[in-house]
Amino acid sequence: MAIENVREYFKQFNVQDRIREFDQSSATVELAAAALEVIPARIAKTLSFKEGDSAILVVTAGDIKIDNKKFKSEFGTKAKMLNPDEVLEFTGHAIGGVCPFGLAHDLRVYLDESMKRFDTVFPACGSSNSAIELTCDELQTYSKAEKWVDVCKEA
Repeated sequence: MAIENVREYFKQFNVQDRIREFDQSSATVELAAAALEVIPARIAKTLSFKEGDSAILVVTAGDIKIDNKKFKSEFGTKAKMLNPDEVLEFTGHAIGGVCPFGLAHDLRVYLDESMKRFDTVFPACGSSNSAIELTCDELQTYSKAEKWVDVCKEA
């Protein structure tokens, strides 16, 4: 199960006990915000895009969307999201629990500047009913992100 992979991954940072699991679904930004009792913007959603024969992940605040022009400027290609089967294949996580931790393959991860307005954010942990509260610095460290990018706009 993907959440177990994430829990195992987090052991290297000694934060595995900070993973929260819910009785209800947290598979969407709105459901996660309700489960955590926070505003939707603080949910760190992980989006997956095609990059040649591989994929990249972009983690963004929950209240924004990809700006295609900014994305193309940053990555040199059009933003083309993976389909659900590809998401599972590349990340090891099903839609609703996708996160940049405990990945099935070594993927490049980028963090969008939209999250920096918060002290902490809440990414999923590999299942549709889990999350962890992280500072932006922790998110950068634990996700092994390449860099912060500005590829989003208000939804």
